[in-house]
Amino acid sequence: MRLAILTGGGDVPGLNSCIKAVVMRASGQGWEVVGFRRGWGGPLHYNPGNDGPQDRWLQQLSPDIVRTIDRTGGTFPHTSRTHPGRVKAGDLPDFLVGSPNAVAHGDLFDCTPHVLAVMEALGIDALIAIGGDDTVSYAAHLHDQGLKVVAIPKTMGNDVYGTDYCIGFSTAISRSVEAITALRTPTGSHERIAVIELFGRNSGQTALVSGYLADADRTLISEVPVNMDRLADLVMADRNRNPSHYAIVVVSEGATIEGGGIIEGGEADAYGHLKLGGIGRHMGDILSLKTGVATVNQQLAYLMRAGPPDSLDRMVATIFANLAMQQLEDGKSGVMMALRDGNYTTVPANICVQGEKRVDVGELYDVAAYRPMVRYALDKPMFLY
Repeated sequence: MRLAILTGGGDVPGLNSCIKAVVMRASGQGWEVVGFRRGWGGPLHYNPGNDGPQDRWLQQLSPDIVRTIDRTGGTFPHTSRTHPGRVKAGDLPDFLVGSPNAVAHGDLFDCTPHVLAVMEALGIDALIAIGGDDTVSYAAHLHDQGLKVVAIPKTMGNDVYGTDYCIGFSTAISRSVEAITALRTPTGSHERIAVIELFGRNSGQTALVSGYLADADRTLISEVPVNMDRLADLVMADRNRNPSHYAIVVVSEGATIEGGGIIEGGEADAYGHLKLGGIGRHMGDILSLKTGVATVNQQLAYLMRAGPPDSLDRMVATIFANLAMQQLEDGKSGVMMALRDGNYTTVPANICVQGEKRVDVGELYDVAAYRPMVRYALDKPMFLY
């Protein structure tokens, strides 16, 4: 067997542990592993007609090469937000201009025929794709086109539908709780209101769990629009009750104000996503005006996914890798690794496009008080959703 592996989308701690575990088990089987570099950009830019080195897009992976990569976070072969099925003309590799393997659809090009040709040219028997909804859904598409694929879910927001857990979530929560706790020092010293914005896109789960565990005064999630007058009253009451005269507000980057929309901007990526961010500062400025109290505005942003993985993410990443290898050893493909009801299992790879994971507001959130509400934990997943 000759396997290929890639990581797509944003990096999270645990990816290197996953890659290492795949390579080590494959080596024990006598299988060869190559890594596509820069996510789906690897197979998109690899030119089968070029006899020269293409190390920028493809790398041989062996036990010696991956021996120490699990000691750090990030992703060793790098990543990108490339979508080979939706390539802009300006991003099309020169050798694919005018090629029948780049099929025009309006202003975009579907380079899936090229990706499949690359797999055939390289003698790839199966592909392991590690990523979120976008990466996994494209991997499922390749499986439908005849390529053997298994997928491993990762996202710091834990929002891939079909699994209770994704690589990266536990570490992101740990980083967030540590930062929220640390920010109590300057906030309390100056008797201010801290507004701390967390990554999470359109799911409020990172904010919900981080705010809950850090015991924030108020936690604003993507699923519930915020009335700023009510929030200001609540936060001032929190501040006045606190002997140190400060308050902590955690905000999901996808949160909205009643009557307003999501704050996003920049150029859309290959999957059509604009860059979220800025709602925390916007809300902080409004709170300052309404309360007369200065705010500490802090975006944790990439710090949530920085550094090495915690023990849980190391464990899940390693076991997902071995479970993926087990599927290939058993001749199975078209599946995504998953955790369900506390058990490791597999689900169809295309399940990620069959629904969406969002906070169960009725079960886990007090809409009037803008804070997590976990009254009943019986039979709930470890991370609540």
